[in-house]
Amino acid sequence: MLALQAYDDDDDQTNTTDNDNEQIMPTTTNFEDENKITDPSFSIMSKIRLNLTPAVIIQPENTTNFLDIKTKLVTFNPKYEDMYAPVFGPENPHLNQQQRAFKNMLSGHVESASVSDFLFENQRRTFDSFGYAADPSVETHTTTHLVGDLINADINEGVTVFEATRKRLADKRKKEKNYDSSDVEGFRGPWAPFVDEVKISRPTEDEQKELDQLLSKRKKRARINEQKDEEEDNTNKTILHIKDPYDYQGRSFLHIPQDVGVNLRSDEPPQRCFIPKQCLHTYKGHTKGVQKIHYFPVSAHLFLTCSMDCKIKLWEFYNERRCIRTYMGHSQAVRDINFNNHGTDFLSASYDRYIKLWDTETGQVKSKFTTRKIPYCVSFNPDPHKQHLFVAGMSDKKIVCFDTRSGNVVQEYDRHLGAINTVTFVDRNRRIVSTSDDKSIRVWEWDIPVDFKYLADPTMHSTPAVSLSRNGKYLAFQSMDNQIKIMEPGSNFRWKNKKVFKGHMVSGYACGLDFSPDMSYVISGDADGRLIIWDWKTTRLFERIKAHDDVCIDVKWHWHEKSKILTAGWDGVVKLWD
Repeated sequence: MLALQAYDDDDDQTNTTDNDNEQIMPTTTNFEDENKITDPSFSIMSKIRLNLTPAVIIQPENTTNFLDIKTKLVTFNPKYEDMYAPVFGPENPHLNQQQRAFKNMLSGHVESASVSDFLFENQRRTFDSFGYAADPSVETHTTTHLVGDLINADINEGVTVFEATRKRLADKRKKEKNYDSSDVEGFRGPWAPFVDEVKISRPTEDEQKELDQLLSKRKKRARINEQKDEEEDNTNKTILHIKDPYDYQGRSFLHIPQDVGVNLRSDEPPQRCFIPKQCLHTYKGHTKGVQKIHYFPVSAHLFLTCSMDCKIKLWEFYNERRCIRTYMGHSQAVRDINFNNHGTDFLSASYDRYIKLWDTETGQVKSKFTTRKIPYCVSFNPDPHKQHLFVAGMSDKKIVCFDTRSGNVVQEYDRHLGAINTVTFVDRNRRIVSTSDDKSIRVWEWDIPVDFKYLADPTMHSTPAVSLSRNGKYLAFQSMDNQIKIMEPGSNFRWKNKKVFKGHMVSGYACGLDFSPDMSYVISGDADGRLIIWDWKTTRLFERIKAHDDVCIDVKWHWHEKSKILTAGWDGVVKLWD
């Protein structure tokens, strides 16, 4: 800076000397004589005052060391000590300049010096548990000022969680401790008994009598259960109603026929379906109301019906439409039935608290399952590799999964608050949709007993009947507020609010419903015994057909037919419409 300030004097004159020429050039002239200068080496820059030092504002002497934190514009260069000086109070002598600038929070540097971690955690847990804690701002060595629930503090005498725990440990039962290993007979170790422990080697006479009575009651119960099982085994009967169960090639009635005018092995639905107009046939044989209809897998050339007369019947859909076989084995009404993928076996759930696995062709009971609760619905796992597993919705709010090989329960889905009404497999059989009397719908991942989706609303009603479309894209729920609601499993189980079907009366009855194979119609039963048909696109009610004298409890559209529908009623008959 001193070197630069040498150029600051206007009166000084500098001469440049050249070793070769030793020519002296004038450096200062008056502006009045500028016109008289004729030397070409003269420069006007020599007359301009040069000041190359930067402008530095020195702090005025009358300013204080305090720098207000609200100041946004600083007109001078403060010192480091002034910049990081404390706002109020004296400076902390224990902090150096580096620590003064350090921040461990957004608002500055915070130190844990007032309360230790143990004391803070002790008071925090005391406040969470008892509702009161010590005030650290008023606390002294002699007295403790409490804040919070003072009534509870008086009851607990102001003890903390730590003191209460120590008090509970002190109240524990004491043991007869003796850890002296030299005392061979008196050594107790960790197996020492309690001081107040009563040592009785044998029961008294009264206690022995009570034990004998309990054992005798258990034996009687076991005998009664064995007798019931024997009686049930004796009641498992089947009746074959046809004379020709095998054709000329030795094929049973389970073989899919090829002479009915329809390709029953095809996976493609009919191109267009039509509304049925008349009753084509009436299936009679049940003496009480029919509860469910279930088609034979793939072909649907046969169908099962279960009834309140404790019987299950297998019928022909084509040809003579005869009753092929009757299965008898339940002591109370049969609630639900379900085929496996091949149709060789089927399950039946009854109010007698038993689920039975039947052989479709011979009518024999292969095995039976029970949890001592009423099964309301039953369904095989449609996965080809899991045909030995089936799920059942029980009256004790549980969905249980049985293994037919061992007969044991291998999984339980216990999250509902009411009896289970339906269990439906969706999303390529990887998920389960269940409905219950608790007016909620839950979606489960297979073999995971925690529902990952819960659908409930104060305006929802219970949905005792559910139907899955043939393409697997839609689920139809029969709601108890006389509506049919549609859900899309593929779009995160969302409701289709524009697809609501109304116009029928089902309040109080679990009337079944179904889709047409080409997804152009929705059909449902009715409490007045009617068959109701809606248009799928417009949700407009097309037809009301008087089908039964009592409740029309179930309806099923044939998978390969354009206009054939089966209806089941509580009048004890099944009708075929075309």
